[in-house]
Amino acid sequence: MEKEMKAAESNKPEKSLNFIEQIVEEDLRNGLNDGRVQTRFPPEPNGYLHIGHAKAVCIDFGIAEKYNGVCNLRFDDTNPVKEEVEYIEAIKEDIKWLGFEWGNIYYASDYFQQLYDFAVRLIKEGHAYVDEQTSEQIAAQKGTPTQPGVHSPYRDRPVEESLELFAQMRNGEIAEGKMVLRAKIDMGHSNMHFRDPIIYRIIHHPHHRTGREWSVYPMYDFAHGQSDYFEGVTHSICTLEFVVHRPLYDYLVELLKTDDYRPHQYEFNRLNLTYTMMSKRKLMELVNRGLVHGWDDPRMPTLVGLRRRGYTPRSIRNFVDMIGYTKYDGTIDMAMLESAVREDLNKVADRAAVVTDPVKLVITNYPEGQSEQLSVVNNPEAEQKEYHDITFTRELWIERSDFMEDAPKKYFRLTPGQEVRLRGAYIVLCTGCKKDDDGNVVEVYATYDPESKSGMANANRKIKGTIHWVSAEHALPVELRLYDRLFKVEDPAAANADDLAELLNPDSEQVIPTAYAEEWLKGAEKGHHYQFVRNGYYAVDKDSTDDKLVFNRTVGLKDTWAKQKNK
Repeated sequence: MEKEMKAAESNKPEKSLNFIEQIVEEDLRNGLNDGRVQTRFPPEPNGYLHIGHAKAVCIDFGIAEKYNGVCNLRFDDTNPVKEEVEYIEAIKEDIKWLGFEWGNIYYASDYFQQLYDFAVRLIKEGHAYVDEQTSEQIAAQKGTPTQPGVHSPYRDRPVEESLELFAQMRNGEIAEGKMVLRAKIDMGHSNMHFRDPIIYRIIHHPHHRTGREWSVYPMYDFAHGQSDYFEGVTHSICTLEFVVHRPLYDYLVELLKTDDYRPHQYEFNRLNLTYTMMSKRKLMELVNRGLVHGWDDPRMPTLVGLRRRGYTPRSIRNFVDMIGYTKYDGTIDMAMLESAVREDLNKVADRAAVVTDPVKLVITNYPEGQSEQLSVVNNPEAEQKEYHDITFTRELWIERSDFMEDAPKKYFRLTPGQEVRLRGAYIVLCTGCKKDDDGNVVEVYATYDPESKSGMANANRKIKGTIHWVSAEHALPVELRLYDRLFKVEDPAAANADDLAELLNPDSEQVIPTAYAEEWLKGAEKGHHYQFVRNGYYAVDKDSTDDKLVFNRTVGLKDTWAKQKNK
């Protein structure tokens, strides 16, 4: 997969640099950081990565890869209440699946002692103090963007007192919520983040790496920039919501640094998709309430969900490349992501015939008991063509929608007196049908032209319709799971709903318990991709067993959602 991705990259036409690449190249021309390029991807291990994170992964690792640098993976594990080892392992797997490799793995917890020592230094230098107010009192004193805040009554407490209390906080002697450590900066600053931000809080919860060694944990704004400095990061790339945090990032790094080196933060637009929600908190709610089948539900925007649905890493990277990186937010149509996977799967997915709503077609002039093997191409788009055999017999399964007894003029499939071609096989002439007592068609009848087999000299006479089929005798029963957009509203994050469940698309998951597939698919490997002709792209699901294959529909052959939306 990695070789395929690199080959595809090498064949792409030259494109203009995004603004972050321009910054990196300018830094390299100016000899900054001794010509080093070092980035980091710093996820909090409190959930699974989603498609929005994929954009950050691609820029963090892509910049390092392009400029012969290194990208480290750093887990921001500063809140032990929400973090689990399960998420750490899932994040590593997702990054590898996307085709990237990190230089080193770090954790914010690696720096707990250094961060604590820095906090002690700030107290000693008059830059921090212990505050005993409640969170509500602190918030009320912050002021507003147009009104300055007011000083905490503890702002000028003696340094020795703050040092002693901070040590007690660290040793677990103070209850949660009783005290915090705040940076002493400027309560009248125009940037609200400078109004004596909280930099440490008390948490009495075991940490996945350090156990109960610590009872105080740094806030993100305190841990992030310092961790970048400890590691030697040159370009700290974040999404736009961190623009207002950057001055505080720079302020704290300036207090910490002991030499000329310092990391710089740059921000790009986050990925917002229609009919999708990127909030990990909301995604967690979907999972915990059982509104989906887990983090890897194929309807979820998580990378593990997209992978299970049949998305390829190359399709996601191509999608990210298409939408690019800017300094302004916007919303991308989900159809672009679907188009990216459709384009990729068209090149790599093997073709197969699968009948989803079967009715029997009997070819009355085909000898009973006879069968023949017809050769069909696996993927007509592949450079190296491979073929497999499909068995042709007297009785076939066809789609119920491919027959109509009283058809309109422009209906080019099976109807009495009309010919169609059976994919890869013969031309047949429909002669009629059989119905049950309720008037439902149970069998369709036709005759075939023995001289019309695909590949024969006179087989190319013009026939307007071609339909797919599967031998009734040799059909392989399979289960199909058809997935659509999880939310029925274009912007679920902005929707005014009392309950998240109200926003869900009731048709986002449909199951066809028994469809009929070519027996060639027997033994298909989990995760393998197929195009079911005239139907869509599918992947073998992990629920498949030796007795029954389960396929997830990745995406249809065409974008039908826009038509439904505009009805």
